[in-house]
Amino acid sequence: MPPAQAPTLAAPEETAGEDRRLAFRDAMARLAAAVTIVTTDGPGGRAGFAATAVCSVSDNPPTLIVCLNRGSSAYPAVKANQAVCVNVLSADHAELSRLFGGKTPVDERFAAATWSTSPTGCPRLEGALASFDCRIRSVADGNTHDVLFCEVEDIHSQTEGQALVYFDRGYKIV
Repeated sequence: MPPAQAPTLAAPEETAGEDRRLAFRDAMARLAAAVTIVTTDGPGGRAGFAATAVCSVSDNPPTLIVCLNRGSSAYPAVKANQAVCVNVLSADHAELSRLFGGKTPVDERFAAATWSTSPTGCPRLEGALASFDCRIRSVADGNTHDVLFCEVEDIHSQTEGQALVYFDRGYKIV
């Protein structure tokens, strides 16, 4: 019988780093965020992903930031197309967000809703609370993510409807 192996312990700095990462993730779960589906289409192909890391930067010119994981299946298309449409989801879009947030094939994602084509050529979600059609003007390094600075070229919005937000690791309606 082989001798028992002692458990491997992480170095204190590794444990502290992992604890800090988990504490950060737990605290960020307490930050409510609008749920969006970010879409693109063009020479790099059609793609889309669910995102809560979207924020207004400026109104002159109108600019948003979108954070995109470099490991995302949508990353190559977004990078090649240099245009996105940020679709703000309504309370009725929770299932659509799950499709765009998972491993569902691209064609199935888009088949689950009705889309029109924005001026940049990106898919615009019919029934979204707001859609911001954008050109990517610059990109900043965000470690595992690219931070896309997106200049808004066209806006569609509704005056009614309830918002879908993500809070405490689940969807909420406000």
